[in-house]
Amino acid sequence: MARRPLPRILSNGSAQLARSRELARTAADSAADVLHPLITITRGLRRLASAGRRRWAGTPKDRRGPLLFLVASVVLVVALAPYGPLLAVITLMAAAAWQGRERTPSVPDGPEALQAQRLKSLYEALVPYFSTPEDPEPLYAHGGDWTKAFSEYEFDGTGRITGLVIGYPAYFTDGEPESRARIEHLLGAKSGRGREYHFVWDEEGNQLTVRVLAPLPTDIAAQPFVTAPGETVLGFTDPIRVQRTLPLTHGAHGTERCDVPPVVWRTGLRSTEPHLLVAGQPGSGASTLLRSIALQALHHGDVVIVDGGGTGEYACLTGRDGVLAVECGLTGALTSLEWAAHETERRLIAANRAHQAGDPPPEDTRRPLWLLLDRPSAFTHLAAADGRPDPQSLLQTPLRHGRPANVTVVVAEQLDSLDALAEPVRQHTRARVVLGPAKAEQLAAVLGAPPHTTPVDQVPPGRGYARLGSGPVHRLQVPATPDPYDDATSDAHRQAVLDLLPPRTTPADEEPERVESEAPEAAVMLTESVRLEKATTEKVPSGAVAADAEVTAAKATATAEPAPEEAAVAESST
Repeated sequence: MARRPLPRILSNGSAQLARSRELARTAADSAADVLHPLITITRGLRRLASAGRRRWAGTPKDRRGPLLFLVASVVLVVALAPYGPLLAVITLMAAAAWQGRERTPSVPDGPEALQAQRLKSLYEALVPYFSTPEDPEPLYAHGGDWTKAFSEYEFDGTGRITGLVIGYPAYFTDGEPESRARIEHLLGAKSGRGREYHFVWDEEGNQLTVRVLAPLPTDIAAQPFVTAPGETVLGFTDPIRVQRTLPLTHGAHGTERCDVPPVVWRTGLRSTEPHLLVAGQPGSGASTLLRSIALQALHHGDVVIVDGGGTGEYACLTGRDGVLAVECGLTGALTSLEWAAHETERRLIAANRAHQAGDPPPEDTRRPLWLLLDRPSAFTHLAAADGRPDPQSLLQTPLRHGRPANVTVVVAEQLDSLDALAEPVRQHTRARVVLGPAKAEQLAAVLGAPPHTTPVDQVPPGRGYARLGSGPVHRLQVPATPDPYDDATSDAHRQAVLDLLPPRTTPADEEPERVESEAPEAAVMLTESVRLEKATTEKVPSGAVAADAEVTAAKATATAEPAPEEAAVAESST
């Protein structure tokens, strides 16, 4: 059957439609130009009529009669006067044309007197940094013209600078961090303290762009985040370098919705930064971040928590489904971390044998295991005094081989105790977070690069900076994840955390017996070790891998039985 040709309207109709559209647009523009006076007069007549109606509605009823008599007298005089109606029409058209004109707000030609004085003062402060005596035509000179240096500027309602584009001479050493830091500190001080400024250095164009950053939202509570497996939301940041956003609820009652750019940390087999180090001052929100990570990790994995502070910040997670242990003492920490090291080795052996046999990895090796340690340096002195190994030494295997074994380590430590961290911890935790007030030198030392904003002295809890590997430094605000058992926690935040907690599952055969003993902590630690052994044995398949697990469990059991004297020392230390 022969094909019928398409109609001409379909074959070349697109070009005709484009030409028709162009002709219609040209005709509309021409008509608008021709009819513009008529449109202006009509708009003016409408405004005059509206003004007359408002005046009539605002006139009291007892004065409307005299007003009508006055208007009628004026109309009569105009009608009887020579050329009166013609002059009245001309006057009405002129008034309508004046009222119907397009009114645009007047834009000042330059800054106001106070704003100009601020810019002049900032220009004079930059002269010692951007000028040299050898420059024949200096851009910056005392008493010079600041308009040549500042091409763009913005102010807020109070007259403070919110945006500025600064030109500087080509010989300025903008490639040296020390030179940049001096200029950024000066601009932050002269433009107004207490605000965070974002700096963008254009080395090719010799321009510096300064912008005032809006405060990050602090009313975002813990909630289910829309993320893929292996993604953890550390907090929220500015939309400057993050293109992705998450739909969230915020506000006092969690009814307002918004899209906020997150800082997403990716873990797993293909992660380049499989472990995280959190540093901060006391009360800066490091424990809040660890609780937020734990709640997200429990959706797809198991969690072991070691609390060196011993303040009970993680008591809400005890006995929950997926929480293998919550340890606050030295004995329990050593037992749990030794089991984690053996579990990492077991997973590596099982995955290696599966790869050699051409089979997929076992299911129990693909389930993520998270090790969360809050202030592990607190156990260092206790272990040295008791003659035991430092718990941090047991992290070497999970840190070095944790990525192929799906084991992730998160360590939180105070800024003044970072030197007490073991070398493997500092070497393998390439994802870094700094919370709380910190100096620029401290931020650069921990993150490996200075931030592009000026740190401030007063920040809310959970506020800081994050850097994942060799990526950029982001401002960070941790979602509010307080301890639900704390009396100072608000009802909304407490309920948000309780809704995310998995159910509490404590089988009868795993519940420790309450027996009067001279060493109660040792008995609890031994029971916890048996529970960890059982969790490991249930996940190991039969065969050679199960034999390796039994040997590992036997070693853990032998290590978990301390002498009575050691148990007493551990109890007193805790």
